[in-house]
Amino acid sequence: MKKNSLYALAAAGLLAGFGATSAMAADLGGDCCADLEERVAELEATTARKGNRKVSLTLSGFVAQQVLAWDDGQESNVYVTDTGSISIGTHFAFSGQAQITTDVSAGFMIKIEAMNNDSLTISQNVDDSGNAFSGSGSALALESAYWFIKSNTLGRLSVGQQSGAADNQAILPDGSGSLVQANYVFYDVNGFLVRRSDGALSRVNFGSFATCQTFGDALGAAGDCEGDPNNNVRYDTPTFAGFSASASWGEDDVWGVSGRYAGEFGGQIKFAAAVAYTRRTDDNAAPIAKANGGLDAGAFSSGAYIEHIPTGLFVYGAYIAEDHEVTNSARGFGRANPEGENWYIKAGIKQKWSSLGSTTFYGEYGENDDKMSAALFDAGVSSSTIEQYGVGIVQNVDAAAMQLWVSWRHFDVDSVNCAGAGCAAVGLNNGTTSFDAIDIVKAGALIAF
Repeated sequence: MKKNSLYALAAAGLLAGFGATSAMAADLGGDCCADLEERVAELEATTARKGNRKVSLTLSGFVAQQVLAWDDGQESNVYVTDTGSISIGTHFAFSGQAQITTDVSAGFMIKIEAMNNDSLTISQNVDDSGNAFSGSGSALALESAYWFIKSNTLGRLSVGQQSGAADNQAILPDGSGSLVQANYVFYDVNGFLVRRSDGALSRVNFGSFATCQTFGDALGAAGDCEGDPNNNVRYDTPTFAGFSASASWGEDDVWGVSGRYAGEFGGQIKFAAAVAYTRRTDDNAAPIAKANGGLDAGAFSSGAYIEHIPTGLFVYGAYIAEDHEVTNSARGFGRANPEGENWYIKAGIKQKWSSLGSTTFYGEYGENDDKMSAALFDAGVSSSTIEQYGVGIVQNVDAAAMQLWVSWRHFDVDSVNCAGAGCAAVGLNNGTTSFDAIDIVKAGALIAF
């Protein structure tokens, strides 16, 4: 979903914050209420809220829910889900800032995911999955908690649990207004098991064919290869003539760098682009890799968006390529997964045809090549391809800070060759296995606050 993630979505026009206003103590009248008035005044003096203390407090976030219908060729059903973990689903955030000098300020961010049916982990057999990011099925999960010091001339330094510098950078340029509904991360289909053409369910899900090895094989995340907030130190430069850059380091070890540009040309063309690189050698994320010499996996990501402002015609594209030495494979040292890649393109038109707000029509296509999980690689799969495509419409309702959408998405795993005794353990043939595709139709709404 993986900036921090809140800022990426804010850049896409999805979030709207509001500051808490100062409350006045009630004038209850009469000496009998003097003690109560004194207590109310005391509470007002010790409550962090904008206009009272030196550090402001702002509450922001959004609520997103959708009706999701799916058909895998043999079975179909309809669920009600959230839109996915890590800032692309229902969450709320507390943030604050205080001015130290005219140039320097300090602040904080605490962000909580709040969802009880994460679309990342639903499947044919699971219609109520909890919150994938919490790791325990709990509806609430701490996503971010960090402080920062910011200089308008020198940049921003932040410390704590937060997104790394490479997180979500390829998604960030997408200004189409359809970022939540259509992107290259497998939010809608990740947990669904791939059905074989003979009608039987395999034991692997669609996300297993779109895995980032930088996760230590923990999550099928397609191109979101640094999508999990971690404990790190991050630096962000100021923006100079539309250019900015970031760098982060944390855990043991995860580091990333990124650069961005955004600007307009002659009031006719809007353009935004980003590049990023992340590398993880954190053994704790991959115990098998640790036994084989230590996880050493990286990924390059890039994304760009161009829009013709008068007509609203736009194109967005992203490309991600893995680069690693050791992955979470049990085959032994030096026998890591192939260096997979994926790319994604979305095109359409965004115009304000209604007084309600802008409308976005889009079509999308994406492909993941050789991004099978370490479990599939160990079972004997040597190559894989999964395609996705779809269409959709997103309607903004400006008066309610709201989005409404309807979309159709199609995911198809190409025939897979597997060799060895491990094929049966994951529900694949020893040889070639063909699969049925899955189709998803979803309709939902998001309200920001």
